[in-house]
Amino acid sequence: MRLSTRNIISINDLSKKDVLNILQTAESFKEISERPIKKVPTLRGKTVVNCFFEDSTRTRLSFEIAEKRLSADTVNISKSGSAMQKGENLIDTMKNIEAMKPDIVVIRHSISGAPQMIADSIDSHVINAGDGIHEHPTQALLDLMTIKEVKNRIQGLTVAIVGDILHSRVARSNILLMHKMGINVIVSGPKTLIPPGIENLGARVCYNLKEIIPTLDVLMLLRIQRERADENLFPNLREYSRYFGVNEEMLKQAREDLTIMHPGPVNRGVEITPEVADGPRSVILNQVTNGVAVRMALLYLLIGEGSGE
Repeated sequence: MRLSTRNIISINDLSKKDVLNILQTAESFKEISERPIKKVPTLRGKTVVNCFFEDSTRTRLSFEIAEKRLSADTVNISKSGSAMQKGENLIDTMKNIEAMKPDIVVIRHSISGAPQMIADSIDSHVINAGDGIHEHPTQALLDLMTIKEVKNRIQGLTVAIVGDILHSRVARSNILLMHKMGINVIVSGPKTLIPPGIENLGARVCYNLKEIIPTLDVLMLLRIQRERADENLFPNLREYSRYFGVNEEMLKQAREDLTIMHPGPVNRGVEITPEVADGPRSVILNQVTNGVAVRMALLYLLIGEGSGE
């Protein structure tokens, strides 16, 4: 079944039907990663260019592994290895890549809106792998897949996203997606790290994490993005951890089946203690595993047999 969009720039590009289609397809592809030979010929002859103009480990590797498991030809480009180091602008770089006829361009960029600008300039499909503080749609999709696996449902769950909401593209995509799929979303963190108007995306704000812990089905923790955040937004990391860091003592008030999530990278001892990160409630590594399956699904639905192309 085709998606209703040819590019994945924002969660807003996807209908509820699209989301369910992606999750179902990802579930079927997940089995491939369990095989002795983790490869199928689904995208043989297709070319995917990964343009990671911002540092990444999980997302970049996840896309590359997904592409290789589907037998696509994969090319990786970084800013340091591109003509932009010589003064070429982003659109000219992407138009030159487009002239080589790739099927999909995966783009990560530090500037919000860069993937949309590229999608408006080239004919290849574009997948946003994270742009500035705007969105990270594939992360939200893998998070939702993980929640569905663990809880066996989506509708009506209560999920709290805690931490640096202000600078988090993951938070924005997750709020949009969870709200679309009928999840009750709460955001929490220091007031200086909660952006004005976040309620308009579909989230409720609570500044007291301990107050909401007993009501939660899922607790998603975010790191403080020190590369983007002003150090004056809160006193220090110790103070932050005191009020918003999750430890075993705090979880004594939680439901027995509370699930702990984190998109990574994890700053142990700040937003989460090692005992919680590695404990039985944690599905952090499940998220990484599901990331490959979700990205395989998106590639297939955009340019595979399920795309209509």
